[in-house]
Amino acid sequence: MDTVFSADGTAIAFEQQGSGPAVVLVGGAFMTRGDSAELAGLLAEHFTVITYDRRGRGDSGDGPAYEVQREIEDLDALIQGPGGGSAMLFGMSSGAVLALEATARGSAVTRLALYEPPFITDDSRAPLPADYVEHLTELVGRGAYGDAVTYFMTAAVGLPEEAVAGMRQAPFWAGMEAVAPTLPYDGRIMGDTMSGRPLPLDRWASVTVPVLVGSGDAGAPHMLTGARELAAAGDNFTLRVFPGEEHTIEAKRLAPALADFFAGAHAA
Repeated sequence: MDTVFSADGTAIAFEQQGSGPAVVLVGGAFMTRGDSAELAGLLAEHFTVITYDRRGRGDSGDGPAYEVQREIEDLDALIQGPGGGSAMLFGMSSGAVLALEATARGSAVTRLALYEPPFITDDSRAPLPADYVEHLTELVGRGAYGDAVTYFMTAAVGLPEEAVAGMRQAPFWAGMEAVAPTLPYDGRIMGDTMSGRPLPLDRWASVTVPVLVGSGDAGAPHMLTGARELAAAGDNFTLRVFPGEEHTIEAKRLAPALADFFAGAHAA
């Protein structure tokens, strides 16, 4: 493990392996750098792969007040430091939206791959409540981390309450509670893209690098719908559907597609 310091002085923990062009893996809700270890190992055969703990998670620090821009600055520190000045990004779930937002705001990204940004743009499931982020923030603010995880799993993921009640007895629940203070961060990153309305594609109009938008076809229908809508944003966006896959996709299934896509950035 090593660290870089973001623009606000926050220490961001990362690991680096492999050699070649830099690829930074951006995790979604609850994910720490260890969750990307298998994928990183597969990609490290061809690339310098950087995994990191997003702020407030794992071995990374956090700042006193959250803004999405702070997380983009964290990525910039990784890109400019171990990334060598520019990098390709792979973002998973809400991490995909963070990676997309960073690219739109001018981070030195040369190629961008996303898997199932959790947009809700149709009526196949209920949208998030209008006060979703505010309620999560209130729960976290009073230390009700278990309740925050439950609210995320029911309101955002869409699991029934009885299923989440059973999860609270599982060994992994403590790890989820440890990361719970960052759940409002993911809500802020998603903005109004889980409202059931069409995507605000003009928000990412400045993204001109090649973008791969991946989705499974066996999971929640709104995931594939949202991926298709994003992939229609421009000629530089390409949709890749993984048959039989859901929101959690095996690294060995994902890695070859990412390697082919990232290698294309250096084929000329």
